[in-house]
Amino acid sequence: LLIPPCRAPLRADHLWQHMCFEAFVSVQGSPEYCEFNFSPSGEWAAYEFSRYRDGVPLEVGGLPPKITARRGDERLDLDATIHTPRLPIMSQNGSLQLGLCAVIEEENGVLSYWALKHPPGRPDFHHPDGFALKIERRDMKRVSQTKME
Repeated sequence: LLIPPCRAPLRADHLWQHMCFEAFVSVQGSPEYCEFNFSPSGEWAAYEFSRYRDGVPLEVGGLPPKITARRGDERLDLDATIHTPRLPIMSQNGSLQLGLCAVIEEENGVLSYWALKHPPGRPDFHHPDGFALKIERRDMKRVSQTKME
């Protein structure tokens, strides 16, 4: 695999053209969603969309994501933490739906596309059918309380 070298954390566009891990967050029943791109290099991007592929950069204020990448002999772990209360969609009621995916780049430049669920046809991480992980709001509160204890 072609894993980018570590750099200072920095906002960058077009991360999906190389190795990149992505998270899409929406509220069930809403066309709005947010997209986060995380590179093992420490670079990141964030966007908000009013509907399918109609988006602009998301302002994250003074709280950019925290990215930690760990490489092993045959393993790459990436942890990314975002501050969800600052997301515009968090003011909406309903369950959260997430699409978790990755673009993997091989040393020869070949890209492959991985997701919890792919919609029919070509890979399209923005398609709402790919937002396969559902999180109830009550579960989010329980997780937050557990982390604080």
